[in-house]
Amino acid sequence: MKRRIIVTLKPGVLDPQGKAIQKALAGLGFDGINDVRAGKLIELDVADDTSDAAIDEMCRKLLANTVIENYRIEQA
Repeated sequence: MKRRIIVTLKPGVLDPQGKAIQKALAGLGFDGINDVRAGKLIELDVADDTSDAAIDEMCRKLLANTVIENYRIEQA
């Protein structure tokens, strides 16, 4: 069973990577980019009997820093 974990910074948290991407896009001539927020995508291939609670625990303990990041779990 495949699961996708999408991790994003919480609103209000400074995103230097996003700002660097925004500057680079402007430097390449792409106009109209008001803001960029960068995140991460983690794909897990887990056993069929892996519970949603176990995947949630993985996120809270290792895959996301819940102080500054949000995460969501999707079926792939």
